[in-house]
Amino acid sequence: MTLEQAMYHVTIEVENSQCRGLELMSKLGINDCKLIDVRRLPEGSVRHLVRFPASELRKTSGENLRVLKSSKGSVLASFKTEGCNVCNTMLSQGAFLISGRHIGGYRMVYEFIAPGYEVFKQIVATLESLGFKPRILGLTKHEHKEGVLTEKQENVLWLSLKMGYFDTPRKIGTRELAKTLGIVPSTFSEITRSGIRKLLEKYFESKTF
Repeated sequence: MTLEQAMYHVTIEVENSQCRGLELMSKLGINDCKLIDVRRLPEGSVRHLVRFPASELRKTSGENLRVLKSSKGSVLASFKTEGCNVCNTMLSQGAFLISGRHIGGYRMVYEFIAPGYEVFKQIVATLESLGFKPRILGLTKHEHKEGVLTEKQENVLWLSLKMGYFDTPRKIGTRELAKTLGIVPSTFSEITRSGIRKLLEKYFESKTF
């Protein structure tokens, strides 16, 4: 993905009986689980980030599950697998998963960023060839808004927001996001800081005291 590519926010529904996240949660007896993020790691494995009720934490004892954050209400945890055909199809085409939501049975709703319309079409075509029959729920192209930010600043901030860079905890770090955009971390930080500064200046200059 580069700053010059058109970016699409895609939402699809897929019946995915191969989902490793659902497979593990089902094995543990955890039904109320949300798949938050899926990333391919440098060694080739796939990391799943999941959130589930804190009351279910005891069921994960003995499993290769890393708890990242725990509160009275919910647990944020991660685990590694070899991935499934749905996730691997998205990742192999350079797309980035924003979230996955279990809606019943083996049905999942995935949101992802596709770097270009052709990438989106290829992902759908590949899933269809594998027998998944994806249902397109949403397809939105990011359009530059004339005004405060340059196109480059807007693209970086838009993708950072969608990918969870501003979430707590962050879903993606500076280095990984910079690599996604095809730039070095220092350039990413410079573009982000200058863009946020412009937005803050615009916001505060509109305020009267």
